[in-house]
Amino acid sequence: MDDLRLSSRRRLRRQPDFDRVYSGQKRTEDHFLLVYAARNDLGLTRFGLSVSRKHGGAVRRVRLKRLLREAFRLEQHVLPVGLDLILIPRRGAEPSLADLRQSLKQLVNRLAARLDGETTR
Repeated sequence: MDDLRLSSRRRLRRQPDFDRVYSGQKRTEDHFLLVYAARNDLGLTRFGLSVSRKHGGAVRRVRLKRLLREAFRLEQHVLPVGLDLILIPRRGAEPSLADLRQSLKQLVNRLAARLDGETTR
C-alpha cells in the first residue's frame, strides 16, 4: 500500500515560494477551487493554502484548510510530479472532501498539461 502520510516537504511555507507561483500566472478554477501552479525541480509536488477571512470565522477557515490538506494527502500519489500548487477555496461553495478530491485532480492535471505545452514550444 502506498504511504499516505503528508510530509512537511510537501508544504509551501515561505513567502518567496508563494510569490514565485503567483507570478507565473498559471491558474485554473472550477466551482470549488482556484489553483495556481508553477514547475519546481524537486521531483515532488508541493502545495500551499490561501484561505482569506472572506470565507468566514476562524472555525470555518480551519475546516476548509483541513479539508484541502486531506484532499491533497489522499491524491498526492496520482497528481503530476514537479509542481508547486496554491489551493484557494472558492467562496459560496460548501465542498465535501469528495468534491475537493475530484476538483484537485482535474484542475492540477489541466495545469500540468498547460505547463508541459509551454515547455515543448
